[in-house]
Amino acid sequence: MDEAGIADIFAAFGPVRCRRLFGGLGLYADGVMFGLAVDGRIFLKTDPGFAADLAAAGAEAFSYDRKDGRRVSLSYWSLPEAALDDGEVAAALAHRALVIARAAAAGSPRRPRLR
Repeated sequence: MDEAGIADIFAAFGPVRCRRLFGGLGLYADGVMFGLAVDGRIFLKTDPGFAADLAAAGAEAFSYDRKDGRRVSLSYWSLPEAALDDGEVAAALAHRALVIARAAAAGSPRRPRLR
């Protein structure tokens, strides 16, 4: 999925900025990363309640395999198929993910930048 397709899906949400991230794209609104686009799929930042709601809508957890063979799951879940065709649903889900991402960013100390 490219940046134009992502902007189209989230048009009702507002501007989404994309940055390259580990072979995919990080999705940002107001300077906060609220989602990922990887292998043609969009994943949103979740907390346990939002993850359960997305799972009930048929979404899947984002995970990847490490070089050592372990599978890693992150707190990102796929955007349900229905949201890809309904901009208002996509916007509502993105807004919820942004609220969660902001709370997570506020609760975690910033790491020092490496030079």
